[in-house]
Amino acid sequence: MDFFNYTRRFSSEVQIGNTPLGKNHPIRIQSMTNTPTQETGPSVEQCIRIIEKGADYVRLTAQGTREAENLAAIEEELHRRGYHTPLIADIHFNPHVAEVAACIVEKVRINPGNFIEKKGISGTDGYTEEDYTAEKQRLRDRFVRLLDICRAHHTAIRIGVNHGSLSERIMSRYGDTPEGIVESCMEFLRICREEHFDNVVVSIKASNTVVMVKAVRLLVKTLNDEDMHYPLHLGVTEAGEGEDGRIKSAVGIGTLLADGIGDTIRVSLSEAPEAEIPVARQLVDYLLSRANHPHIEGRTAKAFDPLRMKRRMSRAVGSIGGGKIPVTISDTVSQGELQPDFLYDKGTASICAFSSQKDHFPTAMPLLTADELQQRNISTAQPTFLRLSYPEMNDNLWNLIATLPNTIVVLTTRHINPVGECRAFFHELLEREIHVPVILQLSYRENSLETLQLKAAADFGTLLLDGFADGIWLRNEGDISPEKITSCMYGILQAARQRMSKPEYISCPSCGRTLFDLTHTIARIKEATTHLKTLKIGIMGCVVNGPGEMADADYGYVGAGKGRISLYKGKVCVEKNIPESEAVTHLIDLIKKNGDWVEA
Repeated sequence: MDFFNYTRRFSSEVQIGNTPLGKNHPIRIQSMTNTPTQETGPSVEQCIRIIEKGADYVRLTAQGTREAENLAAIEEELHRRGYHTPLIADIHFNPHVAEVAACIVEKVRINPGNFIEKKGISGTDGYTEEDYTAEKQRLRDRFVRLLDICRAHHTAIRIGVNHGSLSERIMSRYGDTPEGIVESCMEFLRICREEHFDNVVVSIKASNTVVMVKAVRLLVKTLNDEDMHYPLHLGVTEAGEGEDGRIKSAVGIGTLLADGIGDTIRVSLSEAPEAEIPVARQLVDYLLSRANHPHIEGRTAKAFDPLRMKRRMSRAVGSIGGGKIPVTISDTVSQGELQPDFLYDKGTASICAFSSQKDHFPTAMPLLTADELQQRNISTAQPTFLRLSYPEMNDNLWNLIATLPNTIVVLTTRHINPVGECRAFFHELLEREIHVPVILQLSYRENSLETLQLKAAADFGTLLLDGFADGIWLRNEGDISPEKITSCMYGILQAARQRMSKPEYISCPSCGRTLFDLTHTIARIKEATTHLKTLKIGIMGCVVNGPGEMADADYGYVGAGKGRISLYKGKVCVEKNIPESEAVTHLIDLIKKNGDWVEA
């Protein structure tokens, strides 16, 4: 992998109907219906809306045999109306349903975590070596049956591992870890190779962007080690809606696309499925725009491990660096509730401590260029910001920033691949063992808030997940308000798991399994809890992945049946089958009971 110059990972070709995947084909975009699959008319209409927005594939859930069989009616009606986009069946828990669907649609997605049921073993601690091996053999026998059906019908398979639904057998040996996620996937891929079945796509998903990126990078390394080159599907599960959903998706998916990883993506938003397609298209187009860019000379630091994603060690200058939470800088005061930590005063070319930072810094600190730094005598007592870019660096500058104890670098770039050029700078810092704190400044020219969110989250997010920045400074020459820009910065930091500034809502994108009106419910829960700044609340449509994907949430609201909700405290279900009309009130009472409620 070249950390500095964009190159797309080589992958093998997979035939999915009339739209092949991988190899030299475009990065494909997909979404998933949220209509009941047994209802042909609504499902067809929604498929058409998704396709006309530009989807390359459409996925539908198939909970049981009835839903799987009705995929034939849906596909027939789509073909009659002139739509031949490949359909994908999403299967959980029942291998027989996968076998039925494989005779109808162009691709079947199975989840290794629940492909077969465990056989009479209680809990993750109950697995002996014999139990582990026996269940693995049962899995193989059943999976080979599915492969034979897929081979006969020219049907592709996606091995789709979800962080929240690892099998108890895998958990017993690996725990809830990226290593366990990867092993769950590799078990199935090794069977595919043994059976000479190559029409395989792979995905690893998580709601936590750090876990997702680490697990996918580990998967790619493992695939390379075993000489496998299957194409990869990318997505952040339960990303949410609005700003949160877009930023979180761009941080996770954008980081891997920047690595050159990914052959198809889905941006999972808690909105109408067709709303996902333009978002995904913008994200892919932005990352691909840097292909064949001017070469960036960089050297990979020996201390950098992309699988550990450990934050770079920097010295502290006041409250910046030294392992403290990343700070924010803005050109303008925000009119919203969120305020930046520092403000830039263009008139005096200085950085002013703002908000809570006033107690840690002088009123104004100079922001100098490299030329100004070398022409002036800089006081080592006062914090000084120094704007630098990678192309202007030389040994003199590297040595200078290494020796000035109160210098804070503001790293800028004009390269079409800002991530690659900034990575080269940070790797050089690591290699030279320079511990200066660094604020990452990236600039855009956008009038569309959504476009700014996606681009900034993909760029800042990649570098934050690499562990590189002590703060961020988002600049934009366009018609977007300062409060929106400030909100975007804090949203990126939160999505990268660096700094919480508002509640985190882990909400699924909705599908045919969803048991309540997700959009309406999210709005009600947000209205009641938006002031609880440090809480994570899961809002999940059903129990298939819900309890697992929201495992690190403080509280969970999960569909248990039609019109019925179960509430969770952490991973524990504490109230079952509450009437939906009463569930939000019960959630508030549960938060109060556990001492996490504060008045607005």
